[in-house]
Amino acid sequence: MAAAISSRQQSKSAQVRAHLKHPIIDSDGHTYEFLPVILDYIKAVAGESVAKRFMTASHDTFQDPRWRFFSMEERRERRAMRPTWRGLPARNTVDLATAVMPGLMYDRLDEMGLDYSVVYPTLAFLAIEVADEEVRRAACRAINNMRADMFREFGDRLTTPATIPMHTPAEAIAELEHCVKELGLKSAMMASYVRRPIPVAEKQFPGVSRWAYWLDTFGLDSVHDYDPFWAKCVELGISPTFHSVGYGWGSRQSITNYVHNHLGNFAASAEAICRSLLLGGVPKRFPKLTFAFLEGGIPWARNLFCDMISHWHKRNGAAVEHYNPALIDKSKFLELAARYGGRTTEGRADSLLGRLIESLEIGEDRSLIDEWAPSGIHSAEEIRDIFVNQFYFGCEGDDPLNAMAFKPQGTPLNMRLNALYGSDIGHWDVPDMSEVAEEVYELVEHELISEDELREFVFVNAVKFWTSTNPDFFKGTVVESEVNKLVANGLK
Repeated sequence: MAAAISSRQQSKSAQVRAHLKHPIIDSDGHTYEFLPVILDYIKAVAGESVAKRFMTASHDTFQDPRWRFFSMEERRERRAMRPTWRGLPARNTVDLATAVMPGLMYDRLDEMGLDYSVVYPTLAFLAIEVADEEVRRAACRAINNMRADMFREFGDRLTTPATIPMHTPAEAIAELEHCVKELGLKSAMMASYVRRPIPVAEKQFPGVSRWAYWLDTFGLDSVHDYDPFWAKCVELGISPTFHSVGYGWGSRQSITNYVHNHLGNFAASAEAICRSLLLGGVPKRFPKLTFAFLEGGIPWARNLFCDMISHWHKRNGAAVEHYNPALIDKSKFLELAARYGGRTTEGRADSLLGRLIESLEIGEDRSLIDEWAPSGIHSAEEIRDIFVNQFYFGCEGDDPLNAMAFKPQGTPLNMRLNALYGSDIGHWDVPDMSEVAEEVYELVEHELISEDELREFVFVNAVKFWTSTNPDFFKGTVVESEVNKLVANGLK
């Protein structure tokens, strides 16, 4: 490997890192893959015909590559969402090359002020969405083989996660075992959801599931039992990370405006899987497993926690009886209607009450009264403990709202959140890679967080997360000695 670019005095990020007494661990960097190289690997895995099918399989994912060739009328007719465009550096050619060449990224880490980076793929976002099982599994296997080859010699400062398709537990387990046991990968990116057909719609209109579908998020109401997969994660020392897009969800379907579709999409995807796992009881059944929800920031997590606590207090199995229509005192209601209902209820108060009760009973099912039962949760404190001990929330360094992780400011149970630093280098979100450490340090300079909170953000939380299921995660890396000191000190 060529000597690293000598740039500690050439960037403010290098100066920031020199000032700090701890490493900066980047838990969410990115590279962008050359499509022809992926196709070569797919051919090696499954043959040329599958590689050709991969090129058309993406037509049914969240971004149709044919969009640019559609007329505006065709875009409207198809509701063809505008895909990602101008997503990589161009004028800054060194950054462009860095985004596609792990060796150059490795050489530039000091310039960026980063000690170690977990580097995620990009085209894998598409691969895990492909509906065709043969193509999807071949594409994910090919991407994993390719990235293992590309990153193997840079393991002391870079690592790449496995790409895990989640359409079935068996599929996910098979790919995870291949990546850990055969490729030696030590982290994994799981899909946050799978688009599933709505059976009645598909029966009436075959093929309509391309547009009419529901989102399976592997916890609550999943069509499969994913517990064998979570158990495999524990066995193999893998902490699941979720990094899927929310493009095309709800109102994020503009045919002309990518910004409209991009805003909040990662938060939406992260919130969906987080909510599903908790209400589905996965963290309670696997208390040793930690989960990271990447690139969505902190506000959605803070809001979800507060909302969870509020709903727990008002709609747990006992509290929801407060709203049981069977407990309505009909005589009392009719008496009040006679006194206060006026012409609205005159002569029909009894029938109006009956219709009101009917409307309140629409969702009644005595076997499903306690909607918290699948979660295994019995108190608000247990919700807090899951958020504090098992959930981590990926944040880009330049987001001032990262401060919300450290300042409860009236949040129930006075809870802080585990902010997990991700540079997002390799994507358009970072106009200049040399400024990433500089940008995250601005949180301190602007007095939004303290130096100690910065250390927690860029170092301590990363160590806590990545070593929670694999104590040897940082073995053989440039940060190993600092990690060992932190662990010996009780992660403080």
